[in-house]
Amino acid sequence: MRTFIILLRGVMPTGKNRVPMARLREVMAAAGYGRVRTWIASGNLLVDTRESAPETAARVRALINQEIGPDLAVIARSAEEVNRVLADNPFEAPGHDPARVFYAFFETRPGDDKLAALKQRDFGDNKLILTDSAAFMYIPGDYTKAKLNAAVLEKATDVAITMRNGNTLTKLVEMAYEKA
Repeated sequence: MRTFIILLRGVMPTGKNRVPMARLREVMAAAGYGRVRTWIASGNLLVDTRESAPETAARVRALINQEIGPDLAVIARSAEEVNRVLADNPFEAPGHDPARVFYAFFETRPGDDKLAALKQRDFGDNKLILTDSAAFMYIPGDYTKAKLNAAVLEKATDVAITMRNGNTLTKLVEMAYEKA
């Protein structure tokens, strides 16, 4: 069995993308996933399974759509993969506020041409670094007024993404390594 950290895109406490965490846990447990856990109400799920990451993501997406309603992008990563992303944070240098670093995970890898074009864009004070495993964004000011955000990345790559901060990812990795 492997533990996957599952990141749901666009979960909201109310409205069309509402996914109650208690209901999510019930649905995943009934589907046969082991050690089903959630963290805060913004779409963070952990499950144990024999499935691969792509199989898990596809099945979780289908289950949420069938049993809860929303059709959300679902990204499944191992704790090791998420931990590596945290360790690869290029904005750990002095002068970067860790609270202003955002980690974006792509549902599927964008095309090289899309990534190359994105790397050439000027985002002013906002910084973007792309790797094979994630996009790292440093947004020192008000996120709502930033030239760089999740919508910009999705539009530029034609791939769904979901973002988390370092505190959330660290907690999810800790939860993944907890003994049953």
